[in-house]
Amino acid sequence: MDRDTIIERLTKGRAGTGRGDHDLNPDLRPEGSLVPAAVLVPLVPRDAGMTVLLTQRTDHLHDHAGQISFPGGRIEGTDPSAEDAAIRETVEEVGVEQTRIELIGQLDPYVTRTGYAVTPVVGFVLPPFSVRPDPFEVADVFEVPLGFILDPANLQRHSRLFEGKQRHFYALPYRERYIWGATAGMLVNLAQVLNER
Repeated sequence: MDRDTIIERLTKGRAGTGRGDHDLNPDLRPEGSLVPAAVLVPLVPRDAGMTVLLTQRTDHLHDHAGQISFPGGRIEGTDPSAEDAAIRETVEEVGVEQTRIELIGQLDPYVTRTGYAVTPVVGFVLPPFSVRPDPFEVADVFEVPLGFILDPANLQRHSRLFEGKQRHFYALPYRERYIWGATAGMLVNLAQVLNER
């Protein structure tokens, strides 16, 4: 899928589902106020085709240790907007220069069972760029072809016993990587938007 088509479909309209862990597990919706957060959904236009840049979190982190994620985190009081937070976190975690990031839109807000209201901000990360991962937070930075994510045959629904109840979640296994949970849920929303005609 080319750059112009992606921009057109993102600006035309979103799926409007407000996805979250609670969509598959309605009883998981967190009680009380939610912590605002933002992630960058980084699309990389490569000669061989568009890719999505992802990170693998380090194993010692308190939240989501070792999991595949987008660069991002809490929206701080000093962040003027979710977009600014997503860019700041990407620069801090991955080391991509801000001048290489071009924002193009947003996906639906995503609520996690851990109490975060995440704004997924979509942007192009324009080659050439180098990555300098923050060694405390990021164990690896890698790319997945966008075509793989858009192919419904690659999307799986799994379940796991959690706190005595069966919980359901999306997964997109890619080679040796296991993309699941909130990241997979946001990728499902991205695929819904981009696959709309």
